[in-house]
Amino acid sequence: PLLYALLAIFLLLVVEVLRVYFIMPFPGSQRADTINQAYFINKYIWSIRILGFMMLAPFGWRILNNRALWKKLVLVVLLMVYGAVFFLVNFRFLADKMFSQPVHKDLVTVNGNRVESSKLVIGVVINGQAKAYPIEVIGYHHLVTDTVGGQPVLITYCTVCRTGRVYSPFVNGKFQHFRLVGMDHFNALFEDGETKSWWRQATGVAAAGKLKGTALKELFSRQVRLGAWIRDYPNTLILQPDSFFAKQYKDLDGFDQGTVKSTLEKRDSGSWNLKSWVLGLSVEGHSKAYDWNELVKRRVIHDTLENIPLVIELEEDGVSFHAWKGQGNELIPVPAYQEFWHSWQYFHPGTSVYKKN
Repeated sequence: PLLYALLAIFLLLVVEVLRVYFIMPFPGSQRADTINQAYFINKYIWSIRILGFMMLAPFGWRILNNRALWKKLVLVVLLMVYGAVFFLVNFRFLADKMFSQPVHKDLVTVNGNRVESSKLVIGVVINGQAKAYPIEVIGYHHLVTDTVGGQPVLITYCTVCRTGRVYSPFVNGKFQHFRLVGMDHFNALFEDGETKSWWRQATGVAAAGKLKGTALKELFSRQVRLGAWIRDYPNTLILQPDSFFAKQYKDLDGFDQGTVKSTLEKRDSGSWNLKSWVLGLSVEGHSKAYDWNELVKRRVIHDTLENIPLVIELEEDGVSFHAWKGQGNELIPVPAYQEFWHSWQYFHPGTSVYKKN
């Protein structure tokens, strides 16, 4: 009976551990294609638990009624170990327990703003209304739902990939509440409230679940220094740091500059290394990456992508950037992103790379 009880408890322990190992940045966990296994465990976790305890119950009962005290002690200790693991996994290590949503979501005008003008923000303009979301705030929360110009928006940021994206939170025409569930290949995963599908933050594409392969609609956004955003949109509203999370925001001090302490989020100042910064853009189904160091040197890069003229410009502040494509006699803004090279090349496997002339 003791051997079978041990096997049942071992099954329960392994499932709980794998549930977080596959979708959190533990050694080796983010380099393998395990999202399907992680989704299966998450979806059927209660069925697996029930099965495990059904296996354990008859043997555990026999042990408790056995005269051998040591067997009883072994069983009790192992159950206590499982209880501790269960608590840590489900109340400490799950992503939405480690990274909470804002308690107070306060957006104010420039006159009431407390965010330094040197901070980087994700800026969005819809129907004439402008709003700015500081990266070091969104970076902790990973996602914040808001409205801009009367339209619901999902503001997202993954600090381990350095990816900022804004999406429409509608799936098949129906508004969805999203929550953070973990990460895959170092990129945040969100779960919608209805189908429980898992969506990648960097692409907006469902990677597992009923809606696998479906894409959220991305909304145009810019990453700029707050001072530059205020210059362009003096009537903007600005998300303020939630005082409830002051310590968590403090842990991201220096993230804007790439000098944050965490090795997962710290910049490699060299070029084309995993943690090097690149500027990435996609135009008409084609992607290209530009070395951030090269952009800093040149300030303006004229290029083509599949015969489409491109202009990339870095402002005098050295952090605010713009990208346009040529169309007739016009320059049309296109989405562009500053992110880690490991992220851009993984999520844009066919990307080309800019080589200076």
